[in-house]
Amino acid sequence: MVKDTSESGPIARWLSADHVRLAELLDHATAGVDVIDPAPYAEFRSGLLRHIAVEEKILLTAAQRAAHGTPLALASRLRLDHGAIAALLVPTPTATIIATLREILAAHNELEEAPDGLYATCDRLLAAEAADVVTRMVTYPEPRLNPHNDAPEVMPAVERALDRAGYRLRDIGS
Repeated sequence: MVKDTSESGPIARWLSADHVRLAELLDHATAGVDVIDPAPYAEFRSGLLRHIAVEEKILLTAAQRAAHGTPLALASRLRLDHGAIAALLVPTPTATIIATLREILAAHNELEEAPDGLYATCDRLLAAEAADVVTRMVTYPEPRLNPHNDAPEVMPAVERALDRAGYRLRDIGS
């Protein structure tokens, strides 16, 4: 579902558009039957890690500063989700990982894009500096990606990160 951002502020418009871009990359990577296309998935993975970094290092930090040092009420929930999402990007993607990512991203994006969500809150709190915040987000560097890691200890670590955030690997029926 494409959200109408015409009434949104600049922060919400930019980050919501990035959600759309990332969803399109994931759709492209998973368009094949039982095959995940590695090139668009790598672009999705890099873009999603960059998006998380922008929210963590720029947006949440600026919002906390604007709120006189008090973290936003949503911040801890979003950080748990970010940890779970990042953990899912470590192993080589599978249908189960993709389904779990889609489930988490749907709930997570709603928390951010809702009328009283993160982006609207930040547009209000940071109105005087919104243009500067968007410029910093746009120019934030791409992350350095490590190769996927499928070592035996990775999936238990992924499951712990999911559990902390209140999620489980999605059962897609074998």
